[in-house]
Amino acid sequence: MGKIILVTGGARSGKSKFAERLALKIGGKAAYIATAQIFDDEMAYRVKLHKERRKNFCTTFESPFDADKTILAAENFDVILFDCLTIYLSNFICAANLDDVEKIYRDAENLIDNLINAAKSSNATVIFVSNEVGGGIVPENKLARIFRDIAGLANQKIAANAEKVFLTVAGLAVDLKKLSDGGEYF
Repeated sequence: MGKIILVTGGARSGKSKFAERLALKIGGKAAYIATAQIFDDEMAYRVKLHKERRKNFCTTFESPFDADKTILAAENFDVILFDCLTIYLSNFICAANLDDVEKIYRDAENLIDNLINAAKSSNATVIFVSNEVGGGIVPENKLARIFRDIAGLANQKIAANAEKVFLTVAGLAVDLKKLSDGGEYF
């Protein structure tokens, strides 16, 4: 049965670097599920930096869609680094019909559940990297609100199923599950 670890934090907080170090620490044969699509020079540069950092320790699977199937296909790996969940959700949302909001939320929940089920079915430790998007104000436009809501839901669902959850800030990681009371308030 697979294990789940969530690494979250704000933009440029050091999430990916920490997750890569964690994957190396776990050891064994490593896979990297890359979710980004390259549409411009800036994204191409970001992808290049990520590839350079991880070139010596893992096999890369590019999976901007249907990543649950990619997790299951990576059955011979000990650790799977999924980077990143919020870009994966952006791919989903941008391909969706924004006029049917109920369907977007329903399909997003199924997408998230499929990722969790695939990770649990895997023999690997799956490390999900995701942006923490709940620290700002409510966005003024529909697309941004949908993204924020779905990313927040995904982070909560994955965290609830994770063995460990790390929050990164300024390159430092804190183990939230160690600090949490487990959500048991009463």
